[in-house]
Amino acid sequence: MAFRTIAELVELSAKENKPISQIMIDVESEVSGKSRQEIIKMMTRNLDIMEEAVRRGIAEPARSRSGLTGGDAVLLQTYLKEREPLSGRLLLDAVSKSVATNEVNAKMGTICATPTAGACGIVPGTLFAVAPKLNASHDQMVNYLFTAGAIGFVIANNAFISGAAGGCQAEVGSATAMAAAAIVEMAGGSAEQSSQAVAIALKNMLGLVCDPVAGLVEVPCVKRNAMGAANAMVAADMALAGIKSAIPTDEVIDAMYRIGCAMPNTLKETALGGLAATPTGRELERRIFGE
Repeated sequence: MAFRTIAELVELSAKENKPISQIMIDVESEVSGKSRQEIIKMMTRNLDIMEEAVRRGIAEPARSRSGLTGGDAVLLQTYLKEREPLSGRLLLDAVSKSVATNEVNAKMGTICATPTAGACGIVPGTLFAVAPKLNASHDQMVNYLFTAGAIGFVIANNAFISGAAGGCQAEVGSATAMAAAAIVEMAGGSAEQSSQAVAIALKNMLGLVCDPVAGLVEVPCVKRNAMGAANAMVAADMALAGIKSAIPTDEVIDAMYRIGCAMPNTLKETALGGLAATPTGRELERRIFGE
């Protein structure tokens, strides 16, 4: 049993009559030689780390060492308590928990790279917002991560997940697609619907550049995690509603690869272009590192 494309993953799911998460566990067991129990135990540890990062990000509003980021997750949670958010409580809860995780990363806290540290907030942020809404069990929460991992596996093997290689579309874009697919499965959707959610989410991230101010994974990274979480939630809802992408999922992934290859190096994590090269971006860099 193996898959390299999303189409093959969906086909396997149908053939084996198993959701994406269980296909991923089977493949991981086959490749690693570890038992299903061992693999699930490893992923459960990742879930625990993610949960602690979310908790810490909401509880500790301290700013990062650079002073560029910190405290926004707390502001969002306070806003949720005091007002009726225009974008909806569930969506904004996912956004706040995504920001919380990424702020912990900026403060050099422990996170899980999903698929990278710069995009670490989107999968856990959406997970810990959606799970209570759906009354998900602990096992379903672990499965959420396997579903996300299956999508990340395909993207990594057919395009890239590194901002230095393909821009932020490869980091936040990939994480957004991973989360969208996992949300769909947790909500009872099919593997095909998860596939459509991937396409819808990812094609709206195509061309996103990686332009970290002062070369730090903080600005605009934290807020891009917020937008990625929101994108994932909407893409999942669209797929669950029966909406399909006009461009097949694997072709969207291939397009991301080609766009990343065409992207200039100034926009691929070098801090030489984009927001990093704005007057304020350069001033912040000087303030942190000197001339």
